Amino acid sequence: MMLELTDVKKSFAEPDGGELPILDIDRFSLGPGEQMVLVGRSGCGKSTLLHVISGISRPDSGHVRVGEWDITLFTEPECDRFRAEQIGYVFQNFNLLPGFSALENVLLGMRFAGGRTDRSRAKHLLDRVGLGHRMSHKPTQLSVGEQQRVSVARALANRPRLLLADEPTANVDSGHQQQVIDLLRDTCREENVALLIVTHTPEVAEQFERIDNLEDFNRAVVK
Repeated sequence: MMLELTDVKKSFAEPDGGELPILDIDRFSLGPGEQMVLVGRSGCGKSTLLHVISGISRPDSGHVRVGEWDITLFTEPECDRFRAEQIGYVFQNFNLLPGFSALENVLLGMRFAGGRTDRSRAKHLLDRVGLGHRMSHKPTQLSVGEQQRVSVARALANRPRLLLADEPTANVDSGHQQQVIDLLRDTCREENVALLIVTHTPEVAEQFERIDNLEDFNRAVVK
């Protein structure tokens, strides 16, 4: 398996001192190169699950294996390095650096992973999301949808083994939504990258053979 979660639990502290269970997952897995969509109503833990898978947030208990590694055993610096090298992440809020151009943001993603920057790949990815003419523009000079497309290109830049995409088309206009999905799917297929997309968009979900509803296997969700 490329991704396997076992007995994963995650809670958040409430103002009254109690705990709010968010995740209680017996088992969840994704094979090498497999592509899937995760759906479920707002508040059922989808974004939290992606954070746990990527190591941004630690589970209270359980194991998260990505490839040969159990990332719950890593220190925080080790987890940050592993994520930069092995996992691509398309964030809902983009997380672009405002002082750098679109091209520089993609190149910086490569640099954070400790490898050499591949300028031709960065340009190619930006061109594939329709931003070949805006590579020198900074995030403040780009529309919200264009910023989302830059974040997609950056997530693919390091040839990750696992790519997580949290609502990758939510801020993209309808004319470019399919372009983003095609880039994610085609690149992951070409490079044997496992792909997990969270979406509320039926037109996106219906393109995938595997569609899992988190509410079906997250025991923390109140039915």
